[in-house]
Amino acid sequence: MEKKLVYDIHDKPKFGQMLIFALQQVLAILAATIAVPTIIGLPTQIPAAILGAGIGTLIYQLFTKFKSPVFLGSSFAFLSSLGVAVAYGYCGIILGSVVAGLVYVFIALIIHFTGTAWVDKLMPPVIIGPTVALIGLSLAGAAMGDITKANASTLYGTNNLVSLLCGLVAFIVIIVCSTQKKHKMARLIPFILGIVAGYAVAAVFTLIGKATGSDYLMIINFQPIIDNFMAVDGTFKGISAFIDYPHLAIFESIKELTSGNISAEILAANPEAKLLNAGGIAEVVIAFLPVALVVFAEHIADHKNLSSIIDRDLIKEPGLKRTLLGDGVGSIAGTVFGICPNTTYGESVGCVAITRNASVATITTTAFMCIVLSFISPLMAILQTIPSCVMGGVCLTLYGFIAVSGLKMFKDLDLNENKNLFVVASILISGIGGLVIQIPYAIAADGTITNTIQITSIATALIIGIITNAILTRVEGKESKK
Repeated sequence: MEKKLVYDIHDKPKFGQMLIFALQQVLAILAATIAVPTIIGLPTQIPAAILGAGIGTLIYQLFTKFKSPVFLGSSFAFLSSLGVAVAYGYCGIILGSVVAGLVYVFIALIIHFTGTAWVDKLMPPVIIGPTVALIGLSLAGAAMGDITKANASTLYGTNNLVSLLCGLVAFIVIIVCSTQKKHKMARLIPFILGIVAGYAVAAVFTLIGKATGSDYLMIINFQPIIDNFMAVDGTFKGISAFIDYPHLAIFESIKELTSGNISAEILAANPEAKLLNAGGIAEVVIAFLPVALVVFAEHIADHKNLSSIIDRDLIKEPGLKRTLLGDGVGSIAGTVFGICPNTTYGESVGCVAITRNASVATITTTAFMCIVLSFISPLMAILQTIPSCVMGGVCLTLYGFIAVSGLKMFKDLDLNENKNLFVVASILISGIGGLVIQIPYAIAADGTITNTIQITSIATALIIGIITNAILTRVEGKESKK
């Protein structure tokens, strides 16, 4: 019988191999990590996001005693909250991340004194299983949207059959490499091989498109590489074209406080942005606090899923207290010395599941690699040219494995019992249906709602599942007493 893991958590691959495995993790988490600063209107902060992810992961590893093989990257859960924070500059972003991180620290302190029994009771397998499955299924739409998307600015940027071909090439190479047994190394780096194959096919079509003037074939946008070396006026950028430093939130916030002015990057994202004031502090706290409480449940789901993959209960060792502290403090540091709050990444978990490489040394190397890469301008530019369609092919496997990992937890559930059936159904249907809770907290004089706290569909589904389970457990308890 083939052992479950090729590399266990304490195993250390050879140095050269570990660098390759770390690069694969970087590629797996790249798309999502750089998406968050782009979505909130700060694309110039992509290097800072990657640096912050690396720093946050190292801190997480320290708190978890290097026993949890997962990478931390920019969190999508706080997107709406970050939208509020950006209105108050970098100081608002840092404040929000501190609030979110302190929620994790506070819950960790509660667990330190009360234990984890209440957590298991609040979120039993009947809730965790469908929630993990939902995390993968809810991301399916994004992956399938990317797999037909061309990065190049063309008239045919979406629903492009050539893009689909490139994405499927990446997907097929990944699954073939992962399932064949002849070449061990290919099984350990399927994502690198898949991305290289998809990128090569996309590059060929792009070059043909440029040569023939065919807009439809231009899949890759090489503009980031050009912009890396050339300024707007066409002059060579000099040393910064090779090595540049990320613009960290902490330094940018200090500039705001000393100069009394909001930075140009923030104003580009939000022209009405202003310096953080008393009202802004209250608004940012209100925007981040409830989201952080809900994301706590997602934290548990991620670690339960990872536990099932590596066959070790991370909730017990290193313990939920440590994983929460690592996630919370790592998220704060990832923002202060980066730009975005961090969270444990499903893409990283999926990479561990498919390659069966749970080496924490690989994750730690990945963190250091991200820190170094964030300063190397050409590499950052090249990574940004990887087509969305190729990453869509990669995510087709990663998100699929997350969903299947959750479904595997169903094996011990009796779905013939109506209680279990209704709990699972409430989570899957509300989550896949995209139910989002929007809580208004700012209303204009004319009664118009101007600001809302948005609870993501996964978090909403989780809340509904917890409530459904609590109600049915109470009913079941009363019935048994009759």
